[in-house]
Amino acid sequence: MEDKNSTERKGIMSLIKSNYIRSYFKKYKYQYIIGIAILVFIDILQLRVPLVIGDAADGLESGIIDMAGLLYYVKILAVIGLGVAVGRFGWRSFIFGTSRRIEYDIRNDLFSHLELLSVRYFNENKTGDIMAHMTNDLNAVRMAVGPGVLMICDSFTIGLLTIINMITQIDIKLTILAAIPLSLIAITMAIFGKEMHSRFKGKQEAFAKMSDYTQENISGIKVIKAFVQEAKEIEAFKEINKNNYDKNVHLLKLYALMNPYMRAISGASIAIAIGYGGYITILNVITLGQFVAFVQYLGMLVWPMIAVGMTINIISMGSASLQRIEKILDEKIDIKDSDNVEDIKEIEGSIKIKNLSFKYPKSDNYALENVSFNIEKGQTLGIVGRTGSGKTTLVNLLLRLFDPDRGTIFIGNHDILDIPLKTLRKNIGYVPQDNFLFSNTISNNIDFGKRNSSQEEIIQSAKSACVHENIKEFKHGYETIVGERGVTLSGGQKQRVSIARALIKEPEILILDDSVSAVDTDTEEKILSHLHENRKGKTNIIIAHRISTIQNADLIIVLDDNKIIEQGKHEELIKNKKLYNKLFEKQLLEKALEEN
Repeated sequence: MEDKNSTERKGIMSLIKSNYIRSYFKKYKYQYIIGIAILVFIDILQLRVPLVIGDAADGLESGIIDMAGLLYYVKILAVIGLGVAVGRFGWRSFIFGTSRRIEYDIRNDLFSHLELLSVRYFNENKTGDIMAHMTNDLNAVRMAVGPGVLMICDSFTIGLLTIINMITQIDIKLTILAAIPLSLIAITMAIFGKEMHSRFKGKQEAFAKMSDYTQENISGIKVIKAFVQEAKEIEAFKEINKNNYDKNVHLLKLYALMNPYMRAISGASIAIAIGYGGYITILNVITLGQFVAFVQYLGMLVWPMIAVGMTINIISMGSASLQRIEKILDEKIDIKDSDNVEDIKEIEGSIKIKNLSFKYPKSDNYALENVSFNIEKGQTLGIVGRTGSGKTTLVNLLLRLFDPDRGTIFIGNHDILDIPLKTLRKNIGYVPQDNFLFSNTISNNIDFGKRNSSQEEIIQSAKSACVHENIKEFKHGYETIVGERGVTLSGGQKQRVSIARALIKEPEILILDDSVSAVDTDTEEKILSHLHENRKGKTNIIIAHRISTIQNADLIIVLDDNKIIEQGKHEELIKNKKLYNKLFEKQLLEKALEEN
């Protein structure tokens, strides 16, 4: 409770005090200064209008001005109107334009920071929530640094100068009586601001949950249809959507209350002005022109009072969103180059694993325990084991998606923690289990890791992955756009395009994580044959469930219960009559049954 109250107390000030936003105010200070200067000048210009109209009214009442004199006042008002129009364009360009630049910069910073965060962060945070930060929250921050800044400056300038003019040019007592009700608007809005901050934060969180649920269901639509769960998913979405609706309505109730409340207060203020102002006009304390000017000034004073409330709301919502954005930006980048990283541009393919043990964050159980093996440059390592035995974990550590302990993994005689991340990953080609493809052309998907390959290189990689013939059959060939995550391709086609994407890099180390499981055995043999021919002198790591995939490897390790229980060549492991042999015999039996 204390933390929540503390957050609400800091609500409005948190935006102003944020070092992150202040750095942008500093970056664009001249744009803000010019925009605010134009705004102040326009406000001063606008404040001349009631006095000009008042002078004209007094002149008409006393009969001292004729038609030519009246035209003079009309010309003055026209010049003021033209100046205000030009000035409004100017401050909008500077202030609103700057808020768009800040939004642009923050979105770039946010995306760049997300790209640097480790896999751990994305395992712990949902995509929908992150998307809400990139859209709704950023929009709320933009409103705070654009319209919010504008209304603060505008309401202060107009409010102060209007009151000064009302006191000095008309009557101090009338000014005080008329301004008392208007001051209630500012006081009430300050109180509403805290509640607005809390309700807006709840609205954003509800939107994030709805976005995440929608994204997940669209991605998993095949599974939903296969299990005939459309009706239940629709009902579940209705619940989440209802929560989003309730949070929005909860916020809108404050808006609905504020507007009529402010109108009622401003109406009371105008009533006082007309009643008492008319009375002292009759008594000749002020002239008719001064009375007309005062009523106009009072109308102008209503805006600053309303703007105070609107500003509090906008900045409250902006500060709530900024807190959510800064939570991401403050997230520690835990996978990065160490301080004593070596200046290594290329690495050799030899790999040495020494007493490697690893636990995932927030887990008490070992994903790998006391793993040791060596492979030389140009050799092929086969990894086999039951599901959950730690095969993919080992790959994650070789790619430094998670950091191992120092002194446990060496690549090319360098501790993996001393190799620059860019160098490490540039020299490793990786084909993951999920075979993720981007919504782009097949050509661009294959060239993703290189970005400057010729068409001949792309085609050659596709041939090595045995997918060239499939691509030729598509209407647009290599320029065929694949659906989201490659959904328009078959499982085998996605695997082979992913293999081509890794091969085109010509990496020192190639890792295939169960990457030929969706292709037939003949195609598998062709792919493995191409690897043997084209990757001589380079290291390959092949994780597989089919023994046939890795039986020709120079070294095979068998993982079980997160430990290496066997290692050696195929013939040696068969003779051991342990898990590897059991898996081999089982697969031989399954193959014989399929053939019969």
